[in-house]
Amino acid sequence: MDRSQISQILRAGGLFAPLSDDELAFLAARTSVRKFASGELLFSEGDRCKGFYLIASGRVRIFKTSANGREHVLAVEGPGSSIAELPVFDGGNYPASAVAADDSELLFISREDFRSMCLEHPEIALKVLQVVGARLRRLVGIIEELSFTTVRHRLIAWLLRRARTDGPTFTMDVNHQEIASQIGTVRELVSRNLARLQAQGLIAIEGRQITIADADGLQADLDSVV
Repeated sequence: MDRSQISQILRAGGLFAPLSDDELAFLAARTSVRKFASGELLFSEGDRCKGFYLIASGRVRIFKTSANGREHVLAVEGPGSSIAELPVFDGGNYPASAVAADDSELLFISREDFRSMCLEHPEIALKVLQVVGARLRRLVGIIEELSFTTVRHRLIAWLLRRARTDGPTFTMDVNHQEIASQIGTVRELVSRNLARLQAQGLIAIEGRQITIADADGLQADLDSVV
């Protein structure tokens, strides 16, 4: 990847859109390209923050691990998304771990270069604040789901989100363990609840394909917890 390609990716990511071409070229010259194989760790929770990542291709899973080793997925980020903005600013360690969900190519900017660019261009810092604010809202939503809903309702919410994104029939691109990590439970409960939803005629499962057979019924079940 040459410097002009790096500049294009930086601008497309949104955070650096306010920069001029010369400024982007300056930043691109200080940006390194890092490749990660699927399953490879970017950083672990508690590691010292060395810098900021922008996803050029692939996906990155951000997660927390409990004392007993159980994993909870906070987000799965794709191309154009940024990672690890907060510790760049507050000087703390990485608050969660990140692993490549696919073979991925990421841009890396050191903490010092990123902070300097934000000091020179406050509008970048405001963009970062918007990203961090959106992440905070999403984390509050996760806390609410874990605190006030059952595994069944969290699974229904997950299915409806997928249906809104991919249509009423979609292929499961993750296994039951991955779903469990995303909704804060264990694989056995995901499998059991999927089977119950199918037995009730709310969904249909054929191999790795799921069809939302009764979206209104699922939504009514979800609304019953409000």
